[in-house]
Amino acid sequence: MSTSMQVKIISNECIKPSSLTPQHLRIHKLSLLDQLVPSTYVPTILFYLPSSIHPININITVPMRSQLLKQSLSETLTHFHPLAGRIKDSLSIDCNDEGARYIEAEVDSNLSQFLNHPDLSFLSHFLPGEVISWHEPEATPGAHVAMMQVTNFACGGFVLGAFVSHMVVDGAALSAFLKAWAAATVRYIAPPNTPHHIYTKGNFDAPSLFPQNDAYPREATMMALFSHFLKVGNCVTRRIVFDAPALATLKKKAASSTVPNPTRVEVVTTLLWKHIMAAFKAKSNIVQNQRPTLMTHMVNLRRRAVPPFSEYTMGNFVFMATALSQCSSNTEDDDQNEDDLDYVDDNRDRELGRLARHVREAVSKLDGDFVQSLQRDGARGLIKFCEPLKEVGETVSRAGADATDGQGLDYIGFNSRCNLGLYEADFGWGKPVWVASGGAKRGAEEAPYLNMVLLMDTRSGDGVEAWVCLDEQDMAILEGDPHFLAFVSLNPSPLSITIKIP
Repeated sequence: MSTSMQVKIISNECIKPSSLTPQHLRIHKLSLLDQLVPSTYVPTILFYLPSSIHPININITVPMRSQLLKQSLSETLTHFHPLAGRIKDSLSIDCNDEGARYIEAEVDSNLSQFLNHPDLSFLSHFLPGEVISWHEPEATPGAHVAMMQVTNFACGGFVLGAFVSHMVVDGAALSAFLKAWAAATVRYIAPPNTPHHIYTKGNFDAPSLFPQNDAYPREATMMALFSHFLKVGNCVTRRIVFDAPALATLKKKAASSTVPNPTRVEVVTTLLWKHIMAAFKAKSNIVQNQRPTLMTHMVNLRRRAVPPFSEYTMGNFVFMATALSQCSSNTEDDDQNEDDLDYVDDNRDRELGRLARHVREAVSKLDGDFVQSLQRDGARGLIKFCEPLKEVGETVSRAGADATDGQGLDYIGFNSRCNLGLYEADFGWGKPVWVASGGAKRGAEEAPYLNMVLLMDTRSGDGVEAWVCLDEQDMAILEGDPHFLAFVSLNPSPLSITIKIP
């Protein structure tokens, strides 16, 4: 389907905010946490099928919809002013009200045909720019902070692709902006007394909560840390879906006295960690297969602060939880908690339980006290903030010096965008039938890549989509593992995922 599908650009403009940004807000300084992340772009793609019987838009044509989306975006940008500006330098945004880049495109086919067999390599056509990976050049001064693309299909459905600089948003912040834009659109078209989402303004207090530091050590950023694990080769991306029954089974298998109630994100993380490590081991030789694997997991600090920060707090409020482990055999368990030994039975998987404990322990360290220390300690907090990254880097360096291949650790990086509510982003034409990441690109030549996993919600709300990026050979081993395949579906149609009825 996608090989013959053509996306035709029909307009390209800038949508300015409906009100000018006050003079005292014209320069937005980044926060300390913003300085940690690479200045690339965060992509999100929402797919909307035609909804001719929606009670609030039955008489709205595609041109009318286009105008409404632009009008509501203009209003929303007034309350998310950095997104209407341009990058000034590595530490600030020029909130000059030049507007967000806005592209309209069209496709002469039905959206459901694409969704029946989604081609991940084609998803970048729904975004208003090339997907920039972490290792590629950073966004330059003068670049747009936010770019949007609306692609209209002949059937009446449409796709919304958002591309916003990581300098001012993480996944949660981008989700908050899109939900605010959706709520603003509904306000324009809903009849009086129609229930709709509350339109919430963005909160840009992050620089006062975590003041930036121009002496921030660049060797302690995520960019510098990830460079230890950069590989060159053919990287492939697969969409791997876990439904509710599979997750229920995995929760029982991973349960222990230490983690009696693993979450869906924890069990998906542990199962992928276990079987990707097994793939690494299967590919390596006898000497190399004993090297450990470092797992990192991005954690949303908004919900871990005391009291929690609002979900509309913009910027980057993430930090990495880290854990180190080896793929253990059936007879050895390098650090099994003695209290868990009696808890393990034939229905449980000791390896999953061990890894679930590693994940829970790593994430639990990033608690309210950790967040408070970053706010309270100023320069001393900066040093404390850098220590975990420094320790990981030193571990990699020491292990690498002893390894026969020059690399002493394998690496898997996890990031979760579950529970952000994007499937509630109804612009007045129904809820999205699918929310996707930026897709996958596979070139003929070898390129740098990382072993990465992005976790997303499914439309049903009780499943998980894992977007897994691995070396071609590692992926082939994973896809051929019957013990792994027993719990997953490989790239199923989003239309086949049943919506849970309340």
